[in-house]
Amino acid sequence: MTEKLNTGSHDLPVSEALAAFMGTGWADTHRDDLTALPQAAYTAKRRAALAARFPGERLVVPSGTLKVRSNDSDYRFRAHSAFAYLTGDQEPDDILVVEPSGTATLFLRPRSPRSAPGQAGQEFYRDRRYGEFWVGRRPDLAEAESLYLIDCAPIDRLGDALTGPARVLRGIDASVDALVSPHEGDAELETFLSEMRLTKDEWEVAELQFSVEATVRGFEDVVRAIPQAMTHRRGERYLEGVFGLRSRLEGNAVGYDSIVASGAHACVLHWIRNDGALNGDDLLLLDAGVETDALYTADVTRTLPLSGRFSPVQRQVYELVYRAQEAAIATLRPGARFRDFHLAAMRVIAEGLHDWGVLKIGADEAMEPGSGLYRRYTLCSSGHMLGLDVHDCAKARAEAYLDGVLEEGQVLTVEPGLYLQPDDLTLPPELRGIGVRIEDDLVITTDGARLMSSGLPRHPDEVEAWMARLLP
Repeated sequence: MTEKLNTGSHDLPVSEALAAFMGTGWADTHRDDLTALPQAAYTAKRRAALAARFPGERLVVPSGTLKVRSNDSDYRFRAHSAFAYLTGDQEPDDILVVEPSGTATLFLRPRSPRSAPGQAGQEFYRDRRYGEFWVGRRPDLAEAESLYLIDCAPIDRLGDALTGPARVLRGIDASVDALVSPHEGDAELETFLSEMRLTKDEWEVAELQFSVEATVRGFEDVVRAIPQAMTHRRGERYLEGVFGLRSRLEGNAVGYDSIVASGAHACVLHWIRNDGALNGDDLLLLDAGVETDALYTADVTRTLPLSGRFSPVQRQVYELVYRAQEAAIATLRPGARFRDFHLAAMRVIAEGLHDWGVLKIGADEAMEPGSGLYRRYTLCSSGHMLGLDVHDCAKARAEAYLDGVLEEGQVLTVEPGLYLQPDDLTLPPELRGIGVRIEDDLVITTDGARLMSSGLPRHPDEVEAWMARLLP
C-alpha cells in the first residue's frame, strides 16, 4: 500500500524530470557493521517474561505516533515506555507483536527505496514527516535486526499478522487499535507492562545512575549561572536553559519539564512557567532530571538560597524538611512497605508544624486518617517509583505498588516538602511564601538503600559550602 506523502501546502511542485533525476545516482548506504544496542540482551529477556505471563496469546505493543505541535510541525517523538523497554527501538509507528508461540516480530517502516516508481520513491526527499532529507535516516530492516536483535518485518505486513484475537496496549496508536477488536484482557496487559518494570535489572540501574550523575553536573551548572541569571528579568528561564543544555549534551533531553521556582513560586508544586525574576533574598527550588539516550530519567530536587546563605527562617523550614527526608530514607529496605517512608516523613513534618505552633493539634491526631490537617502545608506524596517514566509504573495495581513492599532493585524518589503559601493566614508572616523540597533517588539493596544522588549535598551547611565553591 502506498501512503500519501506528507507534504506542505507551500511545497513547490515536482516535475517529472526532477522526479526521474532524484531517483538515480545514489550510493548504497546500508550498514552491515552495526552492533546491537547495549540493552538488547535485556530486552530479549523482558519479551520472554511477557510471553510467559500470557502463554499462547498474541500481544501487540506500539511505539506510538507523531503528534502535531503546530500546523505541520510535530513534537519531537518519544517512544512509549513499554515499547522502549521491550525493544530498545525509538522510531515512531513501529509495532512489537509477540506471537502465541512466544516468538516476537518488530514491524517497522523501512527506509524508502530511492529508485522505486511513483510516490514510494519520492518519500525520501518530499515527505516532511518521514523523508530522510527532512528528518534523518531510519534503519532498514537488516540494520534494525542488528540493532535490536529481533526479527523485523515491514509495517505493511502488520495486517496479515493480526488476523486473530490479540491483547493490545491501547490508546497508543489509533491505527493499531482499529486493526484488532478490543480484548477483555487489554487492561491486564497494560497493568503487567507497568508491574514488570517495578524492579530494575543491573543495566537499568546503571543507566539511571548515569542519569543521576549527569543531573548532578546540571545542578552544578545552574549554581554557577545564578549571578548572571539574576540580572535577567526571566532568571528562572535562564536557569532552565542552563540545565536543558546539560540534558541535551549528555542525554536525550530533560526527563520532564524542569521546575525552576524562585520565592513563592516554589509553593506551586508543578511550577513550569519558569518566567520569574530571581531575588537574592529568596530560595530557589530546582526540580530537574536528565533523560538518557535510552530514555531513563533522574528526578532530583534541591532548594538553594540564591544568596548562597540561608536566612534563619529559611534554615528553619529547610532543616525540618531535611529531618523528614532523613527519617524517610531510614525506613528503606527490602520488605518494608512502600508507604512507610512517606508516613515517616509526614510524622516529622507534623511534629515540626506543631512545635512551631502552626498545627494546633498533635502529630498523633494529625496523622489519623480522619484528620491529615498537616497536609495543608505539604500536600503531595513523598516519593514514587523512577525509571523510563519520571512517575514510573503508574498503571501497576495498588497491591503491587502503593500497598506493596519494597524489593531489591527497585528505584524510587524520596522527596518530602513544605509549601507555605504566600496568602495562608494560618502562618506567621515570616513563613509565608517559602517552599522547600529535597528530593533524592535511591535504589533498594540487599540490606537497605543506596543514595544514587549522593553527589549533591543535602544538609544546609553542606549546601552553603557547595555553593560557595561554585559561585564565582
